Amino acid sequence: MKSSPFILTVFATLLFIPIQAQEKEMCITLDDLPVVSYGTNEPDFLREVTKKLIHTFDEFDIPAIGYVNERKLYKKGRLDSASIQLLELWLENGYELGNHTYSHKNYHKTSFEEYTEDIIKGEVICRQLAEKHNAEFRFFRHPYLRIGRTKSRHDSLTNFLMQHGYTEAPVTIDNEDYLFAKAYHLAYTQGDSATMKKIGQSYLRYMEEKLLYYESMSEKLWGRNIRQTLLLHANLLNADYLDDLAEIYRSHGYTFISQAKVLKDPAYDEPVSKYGDWGISWLDRWALSQGKKGEFFRGDPATPAFVKELAK
Repeated sequence: MKSSPFILTVFATLLFIPIQAQEKEMCITLDDLPVVSYGTNEPDFLREVTKKLIHTFDEFDIPAIGYVNERKLYKKGRLDSASIQLLELWLENGYELGNHTYSHKNYHKTSFEEYTEDIIKGEVICRQLAEKHNAEFRFFRHPYLRIGRTKSRHDSLTNFLMQHGYTEAPVTIDNEDYLFAKAYHLAYTQGDSATMKKIGQSYLRYMEEKLLYYESMSEKLWGRNIRQTLLLHANLLNADYLDDLAEIYRSHGYTFISQAKVLKDPAYDEPVSKYGDWGISWLDRWALSQGKKGEFFRGDPATPAFVKELAK
């Protein structure tokens, strides 16, 4: 017996609903622009790292944002045109820039006055470049993910940022990519391709485990997988492996969204009520604010010991 068009339509609709419910979205952000060079500061090398990252953004339709430390734009007290050109590459290709302070100060070790001066100093060049390319310059990323050890310190900084037109950019998928990156770069300078490959493959496994860990935490806190924000750094490791990483995220059902869109998830409006000397994921902050302890945080993937040893 043939099924009626109505039954077929209902069946198709029922099939479609779970697919919609399983939609996953992620914003990919990169800190410490123009490049985390680990001492390899030849213009050709820095440009190649930047171009590789942008190529991956283009290939995987990633509306990435890069957070800039403007101190890196100077050499011997003078603006370095080659460094400026790296930021121009981001903007020319349609990618946004954000403020990561001038000199990457730790708010927990700096006075409010000195820290906020560093924020203002960190926007001088980027605002000009953004205007030149008809782009916005509106997001702020806390160095070391330090937001204030007390509520009053946090609130003072938040109010300052709002008054100066900034939106804070939390991170949900925190990780130690910088340790892998340092070990990888040291192997690169030694011409040790075998170790580079070993580190790169370990990095991909680690980052997939981190993704699953924070997905699980999100489910436990919100009953759903919120729009995730991934923290990475602009370095050689990510230039070489971001395409593989993007494939992994795609295999887990993710599409890539902008910094502005990720923050529209209502989870990001949830206030933090617990403070300390932490530089942690906002999922951890929300969990602490909800009174979660001990057992709740178990299973956080660790950086392999061999990577830590190589990064020394």
